[in-house]
Amino acid sequence: MESYIFVRMSGRKRITIELFRADTNSNLALPYADEGIQAGFPNPAQDYLDLCLDLNKELVTNPPATFYGRVRGDSLVDADVLEGDVLIVDKSLTPLEGDLVVVFIDGDFTLKFIHKDNEVIWLIPANSKYNPIKVTKENDFMVWGVVTYTIRDNRKRKRR
Repeated sequence: MESYIFVRMSGRKRITIELFRADTNSNLALPYADEGIQAGFPNPAQDYLDLCLDLNKELVTNPPATFYGRVRGDSLVDADVLEGDVLIVDKSLTPLEGDLVVVFIDGDFTLKFIHKDNEVIWLIPANSKYNPIKVTKENDFMVWGVVTYTIRDNRKRKRR
């Protein structure tokens, strides 16, 4: 899988973010439960699955601008975005109010929700340990991409 590692020096601090380009040339059609999976009172399971779903086609709408990245840190735990989750990031999208975005600000990459208040942009965490970041004209700032999906290994055991 083709990966990109961006390294930037900010003073003495080395900032690294590793991203992987989405490979949509492959086709992995998996069985699909078309009638859905009941989250309430159980229904009898389907005896067979005759439809297939290709996650490349389902999750990646713009392959040349789509990358995968892995979450590091805990600034979004209250939004259920956890360390180790895989993000699908589309660089071609214009961020909308409340979108989860990968941004570059003053030499650092970070993952936050975007909030626009009049002419001011705020980067909002989802963890009370962190403060919102106000973006000003003095900041070296760029929205790198918009997170479209989060993929998680639900079998991971939470550490105590």
